[in-house]
Amino acid sequence: MRAIAHFMLAQFQDLPFETAATLAAKVQVSEVSIGRFCRAIGYANFKDLKDHLKGDIGDQPWLIKDRLEALRRASDQRDERLSQGLKAEIAGLVGVYELARTEAWARVALRFARARRVLVAGFQTERGLAQYFAAQMQYVRPGVQSVDLSAGNFAEVLAETDAPEDTCLAIFEARRYARQALVLARAAQARGIAVTIFTDRYCSWGADHASEVFSVATEVNQFWDSTAHLALLGNLLINDIFLALGEGAETRLNEIARLYGAFSGHVGNPLTQVAQ
Repeated sequence: MRAIAHFMLAQFQDLPFETAATLAAKVQVSEVSIGRFCRAIGYANFKDLKDHLKGDIGDQPWLIKDRLEALRRASDQRDERLSQGLKAEIAGLVGVYELARTEAWARVALRFARARRVLVAGFQTERGLAQYFAAQMQYVRPGVQSVDLSAGNFAEVLAETDAPEDTCLAIFEARRYARQALVLARAAQARGIAVTIFTDRYCSWGADHASEVFSVATEVNQFWDSTAHLALLGNLLINDIFLALGEGAETRLNEIARLYGAFSGHVGNPLTQVAQ
């Protein structure tokens, strides 16, 4: 699918004149692959993709193409870096949606929806991603907990000996990897806890200590690796967890919103009352 994304970016001006068949021939993939790519990014088929993009264009060159051309023609080094970074970001985005179509993804979404306890850990700069993922999941189901890193013992993961098979652990980490991430994954796996690691493409140890490893692109031509695609991955997974939970998730969302309205409130909405 990356080849399709790169070709479409490079040949933007010709896309209005392409069909799924001609595009497939030029990229040297099947028409089925073109359709799969379009569905992966939210469109029914190639024609649907073109129809949606036409909202931003006239009969002449597409506006987004003009922006891409401006990046390509840039003479200074900074603009060249931005151009390369944009291409890398788009390719990475496609990669995340490819992961969302795998059997492993479906298995993890179902596990996170059904497990009695879901524990989420993140280290270094990735701890914010882990906290965000856990906070989102807490809105749609109970039994979700961010792992307390300050205690230094991971007791909430490793000391709870009842039904480890009904507990799962999600770890967010990227290079340079915290030693704690490896130690926690190894110890949890040894206790029969299903471990899922969300990381970059350079994590060589994850597969040995996890049931699943989801790796995303992090190099986008910046001085520091970008973990933005890990956040996107988390959002997509939360959506599938919500769908797997069914009506119970919506009931919980409404109850949490009601409680928040009672104790804190949202801008523009009056406070509600908690039942006596």
